[in-house]
Amino acid sequence: MSNSSLLDRFAALDSAAVSDALDQLGLPSGVGGIRPVWGPAAVVGFAVTVGLEPRTEGPAGTHIATTAVENADDKSVIVVDNQGRTDVSCWGGILSLGASLRGVRGVVADGVCRDVAEARELDFPVFSRGAIPATARGRLHQRSTGEPVGVAGLTVAQGDIVLADETGLVVVPRDRAEEVAEIAAATVARERAIADEVRAGAPLSQAMHDARLAGEKESVR
Repeated sequence: MSNSSLLDRFAALDSAAVSDALDQLGLPSGVGGIRPVWGPAAVVGFAVTVGLEPRTEGPAGTHIATTAVENADDKSVIVVDNQGRTDVSCWGGILSLGASLRGVRGVVADGVCRDVAEARELDFPVFSRGAIPATARGRLHQRSTGEPVGVAGLTVAQGDIVLADETGLVVVPRDRAEEVAEIAAATVARERAIADEVRAGAPLSQAMHDARLAGEKESVR
């Protein structure tokens, strides 16, 4: 399956369905706490990772995340590991502009961002733990790019599939992506069938039960 087709399959899903599929496979489920900073949004793409750490004394270097943006494309989501810090921004307006111009699908940051209005004007999805005006300059240093990072307790490797929406964040290992997508799609189909029955008047307790939601065969009564 092509990368584009795989991302299209995940774009038709939400974080809850994917989390359920990850659970079924014994993989880490979805997490909350990282949300869109402007308006309703959803984003899915292949991770381009950035690891940050507190800045120490020394000469100034390339601004954080710029190399990741330059290595990203229109199938990418930038994933920034700032260890959940909320006292300094790890993403800002010029980074949003540069990423948008490269067609990047969005950014997911385990930290906070700034220049929210600029991201909104660009229609560029930014997911983080919130917003703050404090700059990263003089406070943060780029530890790595393209290496595995941690985001809200999840490990994200370069090329993993990242899906974020208003409910939360899921990370799908690249080598398990097709399997996860298939299970998640089946989950969505079951839940839609249950919802249709409820709308048609079926008692909630009859239409909705754990075995059916999990795709298990019901026992004969």
